[in-house]
Amino acid sequence: MTSQTRLQSLIWPEPGFSTEQDLYVRLSAGAALSIEAPRIDFSPGARADFGTYYNLFNSGKWHMHCGLETLFLALEGKGRFELTVFYAHPDRPQERVVQKGVVLDGVQVFDVTPANGCDPRGVLFFQVTAQGQGHLSGAHWQTDAVPRRTPDLMVSVTTFQREAAVVRTAERFVRFAKTSPIAEHLHLTIVDNGQSADIPPAPNVTVIPNANLGGSGGFARGLLAAQDRGATHCLFMDDDAAVHMEAIERTWTFLAYATDPGTAVAGAVATARQPWDLWENGALFHQVCRPLFNGTDLRDLTETLAMEFASTAKAPANFYGGWWYFAFPVDGVRHMPFPFFVRGDDVSFSLVHEFTPVTLPGVMSLQDENFSVKETPLTVYLDLRSHLAHHLSLPQMEIGRMGLLKIILRFHLRSLILCHYDTLDAVVLALGDVRAGPGYFADNADLAARRRDIATGTDMERWRSVAQASGTQDRLRLPSHRPGPRFLMKCTLNGHLLPGFGLIGNRITLPAARRGAIRPVWGAARITYHSDDGTRSYTVTHSKRRAWAATRNMLGHAWVLWRDYAALRDRWREGYHDMTQASFWKRLLGMENTEG
Repeated sequence: MTSQTRLQSLIWPEPGFSTEQDLYVRLSAGAALSIEAPRIDFSPGARADFGTYYNLFNSGKWHMHCGLETLFLALEGKGRFELTVFYAHPDRPQERVVQKGVVLDGVQVFDVTPANGCDPRGVLFFQVTAQGQGHLSGAHWQTDAVPRRTPDLMVSVTTFQREAAVVRTAERFVRFAKTSPIAEHLHLTIVDNGQSADIPPAPNVTVIPNANLGGSGGFARGLLAAQDRGATHCLFMDDDAAVHMEAIERTWTFLAYATDPGTAVAGAVATARQPWDLWENGALFHQVCRPLFNGTDLRDLTETLAMEFASTAKAPANFYGGWWYFAFPVDGVRHMPFPFFVRGDDVSFSLVHEFTPVTLPGVMSLQDENFSVKETPLTVYLDLRSHLAHHLSLPQMEIGRMGLLKIILRFHLRSLILCHYDTLDAVVLALGDVRAGPGYFADNADLAARRRDIATGTDMERWRSVAQASGTQDRLRLPSHRPGPRFLMKCTLNGHLLPGFGLIGNRITLPAARRGAIRPVWGAARITYHSDDGTRSYTVTHSKRRAWAATRNMLGHAWVLWRDYAALRDRWREGYHDMTQASFWKRLLGMENTEG
């Protein structure tokens, strides 16, 4: 038989990462999964269905981006089974590519190429039904086509004082590299912005102590290291690196076969608490960040297939991949990250480059917290200034002064309606910093002064222990679910135009995950948010004084941005170019004498 290359192997549930079984395999009665082995043991008649998010094979993406024409399925195990391979397509019913009895005693390979060849929108998955006692210990989608290149992939992880998490990441990577067939083409570089991680030495792991210039500075340092190593590709990943290591193999193999050398792989993201509830599978940016496929239930095959069909199409120009997982070709880099510190650097990096981004099933990072919970005055400050900077600095994102004003008003009104006045003050700081031009970002790359300013100015929105928080009973006088009260609140900016509203408005309590939700706060003059574990909370209350003080300051900055728009835009475009060069970062990181 002609030699074959593994394109995608099974991903199994993993303790400490995710054991939500329906994301990996669906088992009938009589089939038992051993996570430690890993393998599935079968009684006669039992079935295992791998039509799941982690184990679908998107043949459409492989055909469209890698020219895949032939496909085989290798099964590892022992026993007699009925193998059924399904081919799903958005425009026709599912068909059975293979349905046959098989006898396994080790590894057996089956041709599963669809009768009419692979199609740019098809997805494959398989089931096995036991015809006696048996077990299945592995499965691999393979091809006899030859890879176009052999990527040398450097994984770059930036960390800051998350010592335990990054040590676990390094340990998982080292264990993975001991058995991975592509180990010699992988290297992990950990950029330690806190200079505090104690990571055991390993031949395929490098630790670089670095100044704390945020994620931008850490990933810039990692990219410089990738260039110095001569890596063909670099994978940016979060310091907890909560991805299945098999996802790295899938990424490497896809890049090896990609017809376009500019192909990049962007990872999806969900929370560790609810790994089936997708936050995004890539995102778009235009005035706001728009997560793609948000809310998809990855346990549901119909929803997951719909996402895979839709995401096979070429990504639009304003697509971006988050740096929790983003792999790209090093020789396609024309700009280093912009010194945002955090928030917005990944958006800018994707927009400014001509990568061809692709998402793959099973390539997903799990985050510790819900993104809404992570929102603070500091993160809103960072988001607003980066949103404005993208549109000012990148010609293809030009939206004019009216477009910028819409962004400013959206950020301002959202915080106003939520009674988040600490955040309103942070919005004003962001406007002033953008007005100051890109030079401000270069001079304050460590964000130390602004972090201190915002921390000092955050009082109402500071999380406190429930014992410290002042309690009050909820009351509901203006039901937000009724059209009349809700319309009144919209017309009066949630009571900010109504005299005495602070005395008559609702008092409500919401979970932290609904921190940014608008609908439940219509009519509320006092809002208390509780953490998921119920130990912390904070309360915001209606204040016309703070609302109008922040509004006056916002309008002053907005007027100057409107008046001086053309000059400010030109300054940003020139500064962006200068501040995304390797020479800028080497100077900022004290690497002026570094070779390369």
